[in-house]
Amino acid sequence: MSTALAQRIATALESPVRDEVAAYARLLGEEAGAGAVLFYGSNLRTGSLEGVLDFYVLLPGEQRERIWPRVAYREWDHAGERLRAKIATMSLAQFARAASGQSRDTTIWARFVQPSALAWAQDEAARGAVLEALCGAAATAGRLAAAVGPASGTAQDYWRALFRATYRAEFRIEQPGRENAILEVNAAHFDGLLPLAWEADGIGFAREGEVLRPALSPEERAAILRWWDRRRRLGKPLNLLRLAKATTTFDGAADYAAWKLHRHTGIAIEVTLFRAKHPLLAAPGALIELWRRRRAQR
Repeated sequence: MSTALAQRIATALESPVRDEVAAYARLLGEEAGAGAVLFYGSNLRTGSLEGVLDFYVLLPGEQRERIWPRVAYREWDHAGERLRAKIATMSLAQFARAASGQSRDTTIWARFVQPSALAWAQDEAARGAVLEALCGAAATAGRLAAAVGPASGTAQDYWRALFRATYRAEFRIEQPGRENAILEVNAAHFDGLLPLAWEADGIGFAREGEVLRPALSPEERAAILRWWDRRRRLGKPLNLLRLAKATTTFDGAADYAAWKLHRHTGIAIEVTLFRAKHPLLAAPGALIELWRRRRAQR
């Protein structure tokens, strides 16, 4: 692990979070017997408690489920405020493998080269393992950025190329220019990160002002692109598998859907016991109810 990169990421990981977020992370971590809980997403940047808080709960031991992470939605009343969270759970060991590019996953390292905070850790060993994993995510992302980016350009040119490539590989729709928005709102996070990632991964480079030129041989670039092509081709199928799994294992799916509907339409749909236990079977009836109530509003 590069000392310079580790120091940079350790500082970011220790970014303070609101007391409410720290309390929620501790609750989730202790209940799950986790090693660590990462907090990320727009609420980390803004410090707001509105909307849904995003957590990754990282468990000790090996990954038990072949399709990961397991996703859940939960509401928690704390200090007079209702907090809502989307919670992804997987093993810390699998998280580290995915972050370092050892798995076929296209999401973990691309997500966690972006800002995150260690909201709770069981001990220093877990803290160190998370730090090492995030250093791996930065190195993996930087390596691909060097291969898919221009022959020379600014650090932002390389990050843009990276995010465009990963968005195309995933089964989701991003607004054009989404990569620019990520870089703009997280400018301080990405400032100076790419050279540290390259140094950590053994990629030499030349620098003239803000312009960088990675020293990749044609053979090295081709090897990275072959590595990426295997993952790119599996990106959408893996996303579909995870979506399929989520339809049966997304804990709190009905509550999450009801909250989203109320937030966007102002219509409150009751989460009955049947809807909570069988969200897929209950979906048609809920949609009919929503349609009727929207018609009544008009």
